[in-house]
Amino acid sequence: MTFNSTPFSNQDLSRYQRQIMLPQFGVEGQQKLKEAKVLVVGCGGLGNPLLLYLAAAGIGTIGFIDYDVIDESNLQRQVLYTTDDIGKWKTEVTLKRLKALNPLVKYNVYNELLTTNNASDIITGYDIIADCSDNFPTRYLVNDACVLLNKPLVYGAIFQFEGQVSLFNYRNRKGELGPNYRDLYPSPPPPNQVPSCAEGGVLGVLAGIIGSMQALEIIKVATGIGETLSGRFFIFDALNFESRTITIKRQPDNPLNGDHPTIKELMNYELICGANNDQIIIKSITPKELKEAQKRGDNVQVIDVREPDEYQALNIKGTLIPLATITEHINKIDREKMVVVHCKGGSRSTKAIKELQEKYGFTNLYNLQGGITAYFNEG
Repeated sequence: MTFNSTPFSNQDLSRYQRQIMLPQFGVEGQQKLKEAKVLVVGCGGLGNPLLLYLAAAGIGTIGFIDYDVIDESNLQRQVLYTTDDIGKWKTEVTLKRLKALNPLVKYNVYNELLTTNNASDIITGYDIIADCSDNFPTRYLVNDACVLLNKPLVYGAIFQFEGQVSLFNYRNRKGELGPNYRDLYPSPPPPNQVPSCAEGGVLGVLAGIIGSMQALEIIKVATGIGETLSGRFFIFDALNFESRTITIKRQPDNPLNGDHPTIKELMNYELICGANNDQIIIKSITPKELKEAQKRGDNVQVIDVREPDEYQALNIKGTLIPLATITEHINKIDREKMVVVHCKGGSRSTKAIKELQEKYGFTNLYNLQGGITAYFNEG
């Protein structure tokens, strides 16, 4: 990896002196960190410690992408956030915390979902990608995009008491290309076979351990020091404090870059990974359609699932039922008329509708596309 030289300031030297004094690191190592551009996919349990240590280490440009709001259940492992942050966008709070930690770093914020449509455009601008996602559609999307764009990928995953770390699609000093995620898992598991952390649980401190290991691997890749995890798959058992490392190799039948590849472009990973096979269909309505219905005087109920302070600052006179309390106020939601559920951007309202449909059989719910932000921005 080639880096262009940019001048070091006295502030740089003062802040990073404990790293610079390392004999294997020095000013050259710190210079490489300053020139590095790293994208972190996901600002959750793994992304939190990873981002903190990348910013503290002096990575020059850090991008992070997420499209979720902070929930109380996140606080057990997502240490960037506090109780006061509940209901706020993760990217918004993450940027604030990282700037306070290290204002010398350039931060690029993507408050959106990573999809087939935007993945290539976003990933292209970075040297190293970190997968801190928690679902198979994103995991396969990131891996495939990195292979197609020739980007090294630092992978991490956690579940219950086990964590995993590896380095995929990395070309070493000899020019040899290492394996990628599809050499280990050529295709996604059957739908619903592998539970999520939300279903199976996770030890909070494990996220800190694995996220920090990912940060270490990124620093090694960026600076060229030490031995990387390329071709090795590290597994950590937190319950018994045991670890093992599995050797992995490129496979000739890898559908992405094996001898006869069949995957030559990004696909619909939500469909392939069975993320929508539970048949839960979430209907939606545009802000324009809602305004027209209100203007006509249609019998529409509007439910606002944001927090009270958000509601007080700006609202469209809907019934306030914060997402965390939605199941406690089922009796307030009409089952006969059209019910439009909204939040700031559409993420929380989607969660609310999914839960109400799955657990309570609602069939008359509509998600407001773009949330209250789009409602007012569209005039």
